[in-house]
Amino acid sequence: MGGMQGDRLRVGVIGVGRGQTFMRQAASAGMELVAICDTWQERLATGGQQHGIATYTDYDRFLEHDMDAVVLANYFHEHAPFAIKALKAGKHVMSECAACSTLAEGVELCRTVEQTGKIYMLAENYPFTAFNLELARLYEQGEIGRVLYAEGEYIHPGSFDWAMGISPGLRHWRNNLPATYYCTHAMAPLMTITDTMPVRVNGFVAPLPEDSARQRLWRQRDAAGIIITQMDNGAIFKLIQGGLPGHSIFYRLHGESGLLELGRGPGYWGPGSVRIVHDEWDLRPGQVPETSYYPRFPEWAQAATQAGHGGGDFFTNYYFAQAIRSGEQPYLNVYRGVAMSVIGILAWKSVLDNGNSYAVPDFSREDSRRSYENDRWRPMDLDDPNAPPISSRGKRREVIPASLERAREIWLRMGYRGDDGQEGLPEGV
Repeated sequence: MGGMQGDRLRVGVIGVGRGQTFMRQAASAGMELVAICDTWQERLATGGQQHGIATYTDYDRFLEHDMDAVVLANYFHEHAPFAIKALKAGKHVMSECAACSTLAEGVELCRTVEQTGKIYMLAENYPFTAFNLELARLYEQGEIGRVLYAEGEYIHPGSFDWAMGISPGLRHWRNNLPATYYCTHAMAPLMTITDTMPVRVNGFVAPLPEDSARQRLWRQRDAAGIIITQMDNGAIFKLIQGGLPGHSIFYRLHGESGLLELGRGPGYWGPGSVRIVHDEWDLRPGQVPETSYYPRFPEWAQAATQAGHGGGDFFTNYYFAQAIRSGEQPYLNVYRGVAMSVIGILAWKSVLDNGNSYAVPDFSREDSRRSYENDRWRPMDLDDPNAPPISSRGKRREVIPASLERAREIWLRMGYRGDDGQEGLPEGV
């Protein structure tokens, strides 16, 4: 592969925090941050002055800035409308985490990418850790044959203070997200390693006990979401995501002739080792029953060792810039991005439907996606009293006054002075 060639790509970012992170890593991918858009005016002004770049609070004016591409790091459930507007304004788009929050948004987003011809990439960074890149290499060379079953875990607990620090205000998306929705960290590495797509989904939750749920300010009163997906090669993948005790980022793949998995152990990513297992009666020449080792990034990607999210932030920037320069859509294109996003939506439908199965449309085909173009089912519509519940326990939420007061103190210390109470929330939530 090697370094980027040609003039720097001029990029604008939605979100001050992501803009500052992008600034530190953009140069290695041949990109330059030229503008930031955010509604948090105090932080926006500080960031703009610090980096000497243009700042905007109006998204339409931001899109008029002279730039090649936009990186979306706005609220989790608001990416698709911003992406669609940017694509229509002639900008390439890289979008973080969820590509869409409804199936209708997914359909419109795919159509817009096709109509505009612009590059779209989901900025899902977990496939690009050193160990997941190694799992992909091993799988591609046939180390375990075709995958039959796989597991992805994204268990990320945290203290009350930490949780409130990253979710200021009762209306913040993190305080109002169904337990199955934040699923791309668990799913993306498995899809990328095996080059498979989901075709059917079942969803389940592990609900919090009521007394424990009341300690939190989240309307989502479930400890974890569990998603079972059937893939287009017949394999079954199990995903789990949420705040259960005991942090765990983990991936396992059982194939026809062996097992690939990460090592277990302390640290955000665990020890970072890869484990290969073969049954003695199934060994091929050169194979051993079991081995473990610590993989490294490829030589050309040494900048990844200094990047965030285990090196993943380097690779998302790199492949996005590479796609723009080549004119070819990246591997994490709009179809894969939408597919791994909507399984969280469909799994939540399944949760509320006693775990029944839901088909995942093929978003690359108009005949498959057309019937979903008006499917705007979305629990996060806080002002709609008829919106589906965010918790498996229903819509009712009780907030302990002491917890709310403590959260307000945290939000004020971090400079947030928006809606930090229950004002404006619909009755009964």
